[in-house]
Amino acid sequence: EMDDEDCERRRMECLDEMSNLEKQFTDLKDQLYKERLSQVDAKLQEVIAGKAPEYLEPLAALQENMQIRTKVAGIYRELCLESVKNKYECEIQASRQHCESEKLLLYDTVQSELEEKIRRLEEDRHSIDITSELWNDELQSRKKRKDPFSPDKKKPVDFSLTFPRPYIVYMLQDLDILEDWTTIRKAMATLGPHRVKPEPPIKLEKHLHSARSEEGRLYYDGEWYGRGQTICIDKKDECPTSAIITTINHDEVWFKRPDGSKSKLYISQLQKGKYSIKHNHN
Repeated sequence: EMDDEDCERRRMECLDEMSNLEKQFTDLKDQLYKERLSQVDAKLQEVIAGKAPEYLEPLAALQENMQIRTKVAGIYRELCLESVKNKYECEIQASRQHCESEKLLLYDTVQSELEEKIRRLEEDRHSIDITSELWNDELQSRKKRKDPFSPDKKKPVDFSLTFPRPYIVYMLQDLDILEDWTTIRKAMATLGPHRVKPEPPIKLEKHLHSARSEEGRLYYDGEWYGRGQTICIDKKDECPTSAIITTINHDEVWFKRPDGSKSKLYISQLQKGKYSIKHNHN
Protein backbone atom coordinates (compact mmCIF):
# COMPACT_ATOMS: atom_id res chain seq x y z
CA GLU A 1 0.00 0.00 0.00
CA MET A 2 1.19 3.54 -0.90
CA ASP A 3 0.36 6.74 0.77
CA ASP A 4 -0.75 9.90 -0.96
CA GLU A 5 2.72 11.35 -1.24
CA ASP A 6 4.05 8.30 -2.97
CA CYS A 7 1.13 8.33 -5.33
CA GLU A 8 1.63 11.95 -6.16
CA ARG A 9 5.34 11.44 -6.71
CA ARG A 10 4.67 8.46 -8.93
CA ARG A 11 2.15 10.42 -10.94
CA MET A 12 4.62 13.26 -11.45
CA GLU A 13 7.28 10.84 -12.62
CA CYS A 14 4.86 9.32 -15.11
CA LEU A 15 3.90 12.75 -16.38
CA ASP A 16 7.53 13.72 -16.81
CA GLU A 17 8.23 10.49 -18.61
CA MET A 18 5.25 11.07 -20.95
CA SER A 19 6.38 14.63 -21.67
CA ASN A 20 9.86 13.34 -22.47
CA LEU A 21 8.46 10.68 -24.80
CA GLU A 22 6.25 13.20 -26.57
CA LYS A 23 9.22 15.49 -27.06
CA GLN A 24 11.33 12.66 -28.46
CA PHE A 25 8.49 11.63 -30.82
CA THR A 26 8.15 15.22 -32.04
CA ASP A 27 11.90 15.47 -32.63
CA LEU A 28 11.97 12.16 -34.49
CA LYS A 29 8.98 13.21 -36.60
CA ASP A 30 10.64 16.48 -37.57
CA GLN A 31 13.88 14.71 -38.37
CA LEU A 32 12.07 12.11 -40.50
CA TYR A 33 10.20 14.85 -42.34
CA LYS A 34 13.42 16.69 -43.08
CA GLU A 35 15.10 13.51 -44.28
CA ARG A 36 12.19 12.58 -46.56
CA LEU A 37 12.05 16.15 -47.88
CA SER A 38 15.74 16.07 -48.65
CA GLN A 39 15.32 12.69 -50.41
CA VAL A 40 12.44 14.03 -52.52
CA ASP A 41 14.46 17.14 -53.41
CA ALA A 42 17.42 14.99 -54.39
CA LYS A 43 15.20 12.73 -56.53
CA LEU A 44 13.65 15.78 -58.18
CA GLN A 45 17.08 17.11 -59.03
CA GLU A 46 17.99 13.73 -60.55
CA VAL A 47 14.79 13.80 -62.62
CA ILE A 48 15.50 17.34 -63.79
CA ALA A 49 19.06 16.30 -64.67
CA GLY A 50 17.77 13.20 -66.46
CA LYS A 51 19.62 10.72 -64.26
CA ALA A 52 16.84 9.15 -62.20
CA PRO A 53 16.20 5.44 -62.96
CA GLU A 54 12.47 6.00 -62.45
CA TYR A 55 12.63 8.52 -65.34
CA LEU A 56 15.16 6.79 -67.58
CA GLU A 57 13.47 3.38 -67.79
CA PRO A 58 10.02 4.64 -68.98
CA LEU A 59 11.80 7.11 -71.27
CA ALA A 60 13.76 4.28 -72.90
CA ALA A 61 10.53 2.31 -73.39
CA LEU A 62 8.86 5.34 -74.98
CA GLN A 63 11.81 5.94 -77.31
CA GLU A 64 11.84 2.30 -78.38
CA ASN A 65 8.10 2.45 -79.06
CA MET A 66 8.62 5.69 -80.99
CA GLN A 67 11.30 4.08 -83.17
CA ILE A 68 9.12 1.07 -83.90
CA ARG A 69 6.12 3.21 -84.84
CA THR A 70 8.31 5.51 -86.95
CA LYS A 71 9.71 2.49 -88.82
CA VAL A 72 6.21 1.06 -89.37
CA ALA A 73 4.96 4.45 -90.58
CA GLY A 74 7.87 4.69 -93.04
CA ILE A 75 7.14 1.22 -94.44
CA TYR A 76 3.43 2.07 -94.73
CA ARG A 77 4.33 5.32 -96.51
CA GLU A 78 6.50 3.46 -99.02
CA LEU A 79 3.70 0.94 -99.64
CA CYS A 80 1.18 3.75 -100.17
CA LEU A 81 3.50 5.50 -102.62
CA GLU A 82 4.08 2.25 -104.50
CA SER A 83 0.33 1.60 -104.61
CA VAL A 84 -0.35 5.09 -105.95
CA LYS A 85 2.40 4.65 -108.54
CA ASN A 86 0.93 1.30 -109.64
CA LYS A 87 -2.53 2.85 -109.92
CA TYR A 88 -1.10 5.70 -111.98
CA GLU A 89 0.68 3.29 -114.32
CA CYS A 90 -2.51 1.22 -114.61
CA GLU A 91 -4.51 4.32 -115.52
CA ILE A 92 -1.90 5.31 -118.12
CA GLN A 93 -1.88 1.82 -119.60
CA ALA A 94 -5.67 1.65 -119.62
CA SER A 95 -5.86 5.07 -121.30
CA ARG A 96 -3.38 4.00 -123.96
CA GLN A 97 -5.22 0.75 -124.59
CA HIS A 98 -8.50 2.64 -124.80
CA CYS A 99 -6.94 5.13 -127.22
CA GLU A 100 -5.54 2.33 -129.39
CA SER A 101 -8.87 0.51 -129.33
CA GLU A 102 -10.79 3.66 -130.24
CA LYS A 103 -8.24 4.45 -132.94
CA LEU A 104 -8.59 0.99 -134.47
CA LEU A 105 -12.36 1.20 -134.20
CA LEU A 106 -12.34 4.64 -135.82
CA TYR A 107 -10.08 3.32 -138.58
CA ASP A 108 -12.41 0.40 -139.21
CA THR A 109 -15.42 2.73 -139.13
CA VAL A 110 -13.89 5.15 -141.62
CA GLN A 111 -12.78 2.24 -143.79
CA SER A 112 -16.28 0.76 -143.71
CA GLU A 113 -17.83 4.13 -144.60
CA LEU A 114 -15.38 4.60 -147.47
CA GLU A 115 -16.05 1.07 -148.72
CA GLU A 116 -19.76 1.76 -148.51
CA LYS A 117 -19.32 4.98 -150.51
CA ILE A 118 -17.21 3.13 -153.08
CA ARG A 119 -19.87 0.43 -153.33
CA ARG A 120 -22.59 3.03 -153.85
CA LEU A 121 -20.50 4.79 -156.46
CA GLU A 122 -19.98 1.46 -158.21
CA GLU A 123 -23.72 0.85 -158.11
CA ASP A 124 -24.36 4.33 -159.52
CA ARG A 125 -21.75 3.78 -162.20
CA HIS A 126 -23.32 0.48 -163.25
CA SER A 127 -26.93 1.62 -162.91
CA ILE A 128 -26.62 4.94 -164.80
CA ASP A 129 -25.81 5.04 -168.49
CA ILE A 130 -23.75 8.19 -169.01
CA THR A 131 -23.50 8.51 -172.78
CA SER A 132 -20.76 10.31 -174.54
CA GLU A 133 -23.08 12.47 -176.61
CA LEU A 134 -21.95 15.58 -174.80
CA TRP A 135 -18.30 14.93 -175.59
CA ASN A 136 -19.13 13.86 -179.15
CA ASP A 137 -20.99 17.11 -179.74
CA GLU A 138 -18.04 19.08 -178.48
CA LEU A 139 -15.60 17.13 -180.65
CA GLN A 140 -17.79 17.52 -183.73
CA SER A 141 -18.09 21.27 -183.08
CA ARG A 142 -14.31 21.48 -182.93
CA LYS A 143 -13.92 19.54 -186.18
CA LYS A 144 -16.40 21.79 -188.00
CA ARG A 145 -14.49 24.94 -187.26
CA LYS A 146 -13.36 26.68 -190.43
CA ASP A 147 -10.29 28.33 -188.98
CA PRO A 148 -8.15 25.95 -186.92
CA PHE A 149 -6.05 28.85 -185.71
CA SER A 150 -8.94 30.83 -184.34
CA PRO A 151 -9.08 31.20 -180.52
CA ASP A 152 -10.76 28.36 -178.69
CA LYS A 153 -14.30 29.26 -177.73
CA LYS A 154 -16.53 26.92 -175.84
CA LYS A 155 -19.82 26.32 -177.47
CA PRO A 156 -22.82 26.27 -175.12
CA VAL A 157 -24.47 22.90 -174.77
CA ASP A 158 -27.73 22.72 -176.62
CA PHE A 159 -30.18 20.50 -174.77
CA SER A 160 -32.90 21.09 -177.32
CA LEU A 161 -31.61 18.13 -179.30
CA THR A 162 -32.51 15.84 -176.46
CA PHE A 163 -35.51 17.66 -175.01
CA PRO A 164 -37.68 19.38 -177.69
CA ARG A 165 -39.01 22.08 -175.39
CA PRO A 166 -37.95 25.54 -174.19
CA TYR A 167 -34.53 25.37 -172.64
CA ILE A 168 -32.05 27.55 -170.81
CA VAL A 169 -28.36 27.56 -171.63
CA TYR A 170 -26.10 27.91 -168.58
CA MET A 171 -22.48 28.88 -168.80
CA LEU A 172 -21.26 25.96 -166.70
CA GLN A 173 -18.11 23.94 -166.58
CA ASP A 174 -17.99 20.53 -168.21
CA LEU A 175 -17.86 18.72 -164.86
CA ASP A 176 -20.92 20.60 -163.61
CA ILE A 177 -22.75 19.74 -166.83
CA LEU A 178 -21.84 16.08 -166.43
CA GLU A 179 -23.09 16.07 -162.83
CA ASP A 180 -26.39 17.64 -163.89
CA TRP A 181 -26.61 15.22 -166.79
CA THR A 182 -26.03 12.29 -164.39
CA THR A 183 -28.79 13.54 -162.10
CA ILE A 184 -31.20 13.89 -165.02
CA ARG A 185 -30.45 10.40 -166.29
CA LYS A 186 -30.94 8.99 -162.78
CA ALA A 187 -34.34 10.67 -162.61
CA MET A 188 -35.19 9.33 -166.07
CA ALA A 189 -34.10 5.86 -164.97
CA THR A 190 -36.39 6.12 -161.94
CA LEU A 191 -39.45 7.54 -163.76
CA GLY A 192 -39.10 5.77 -167.06
CA PRO A 193 -37.01 2.63 -167.12
CA HIS A 194 -37.83 2.10 -170.82
CA ARG A 195 -35.87 5.22 -171.83
CA VAL A 196 -32.49 3.93 -170.67
CA LYS A 197 -30.58 0.79 -171.34
CA PRO A 198 -31.15 -2.23 -169.15
CA GLU A 199 -29.10 -2.04 -165.98
CA PRO A 200 -26.30 -4.57 -165.71
CA PRO A 201 -26.52 -6.97 -162.80
CA ILE A 202 -25.13 -5.43 -159.63
CA LYS A 203 -22.58 -7.48 -157.85
CA LEU A 204 -23.66 -7.48 -154.23
CA GLU A 205 -21.15 -7.83 -151.49
CA LYS A 206 -21.32 -11.23 -149.89
CA HIS A 207 -21.45 -11.41 -146.12
CA LEU A 208 -19.34 -14.11 -144.56
CA HIS A 209 -21.38 -14.21 -141.35
CA SER A 210 -25.01 -13.78 -140.44
CA ALA A 211 -25.56 -10.89 -138.03
CA ARG A 212 -28.55 -8.67 -137.24
CA SER A 213 -30.24 -6.93 -134.33
CA GLU A 214 -33.85 -7.60 -133.32
CA GLU A 215 -35.68 -5.99 -130.38
CA GLY A 216 -32.52 -5.11 -128.46
CA ARG A 217 -30.83 -8.46 -129.04
CA LEU A 218 -28.05 -9.52 -131.40
CA TYR A 219 -28.22 -12.58 -133.61
CA TYR A 220 -24.79 -13.79 -134.77
CA ASP A 221 -24.03 -17.14 -136.46
CA GLY A 222 -26.94 -19.00 -134.92
CA GLU A 223 -26.62 -17.61 -131.38
CA TRP A 224 -28.41 -14.79 -129.57
CA TYR A 225 -26.64 -12.19 -127.45
CA GLY A 226 -28.27 -9.82 -124.99
CA ARG A 227 -27.39 -6.88 -122.83
CA GLY A 228 -25.22 -7.66 -119.81
CA GLN A 229 -23.79 -10.88 -121.25
CA THR A 230 -20.03 -11.49 -121.23
CA ILE A 231 -18.53 -12.08 -124.67
CA CYS A 232 -15.10 -12.72 -126.15
CA ILE A 233 -14.16 -10.39 -129.04
CA ASP A 234 -11.65 -11.74 -131.54
CA LYS A 235 -9.86 -9.89 -134.34
CA LYS A 236 -7.25 -11.13 -136.75
CA ASP A 237 -3.64 -10.75 -135.60
CA GLU A 238 -4.81 -9.66 -132.11
CA CYS A 239 -5.38 -11.41 -128.81
CA PRO A 240 -9.04 -12.05 -127.87
CA THR A 241 -10.45 -9.67 -125.30
CA SER A 242 -13.29 -10.10 -122.85
CA ALA A 243 -16.11 -7.54 -122.66
CA ILE A 244 -19.69 -7.03 -121.42
CA ILE A 245 -22.47 -5.96 -123.78
CA THR A 246 -24.04 -2.68 -122.64
CA THR A 247 -26.24 -1.56 -125.57
CA ILE A 248 -27.46 -3.13 -128.82
CA ASN A 249 -28.70 -0.69 -131.46
CA HIS A 250 -29.91 -1.15 -135.02
CA ASP A 251 -26.45 -1.17 -136.62
CA GLU A 252 -23.96 -1.17 -133.73
CA VAL A 253 -23.16 -2.94 -130.47
CA TRP A 254 -21.65 -1.13 -127.47
CA PHE A 255 -19.57 -3.06 -124.94
CA LYS A 256 -17.43 -2.35 -121.87
CA ARG A 257 -13.94 -3.76 -121.35
CA PRO A 258 -12.59 -4.99 -117.99
CA ASP A 259 -10.62 -1.74 -117.57
CA GLY A 260 -13.84 0.30 -117.72
CA SER A 261 -13.39 1.68 -121.25
CA LYS A 262 -16.32 1.54 -123.66
CA SER A 263 -16.19 0.78 -127.39
CA LYS A 264 -18.53 -0.24 -130.14
CA LEU A 265 -18.72 -2.69 -133.03
CA TYR A 266 -20.70 -2.25 -136.20
CA ILE A 267 -22.88 -5.15 -137.24
CA SER A 268 -21.47 -4.77 -140.75
CA GLN A 269 -18.01 -5.54 -139.33
CA LEU A 270 -19.36 -8.76 -137.84
CA GLN A 271 -20.99 -9.65 -141.18
CA LYS A 272 -17.75 -9.08 -143.08
CA GLY A 273 -15.72 -11.14 -140.61
CA LYS A 274 -13.49 -8.31 -139.43
CA TYR A 275 -14.52 -9.12 -135.89
CA SER A 276 -15.99 -12.26 -134.38
CA ILE A 277 -17.67 -12.77 -131.02
CA LYS A 278 -18.64 -15.71 -128.88
CA HIS A 279 -20.05 -16.35 -125.43
CA ASN A 280 -17.52 -16.24 -122.60
CA HIS A 281 -18.52 -18.88 -120.04
CA ASN A 282 -15.54 -18.32 -117.71
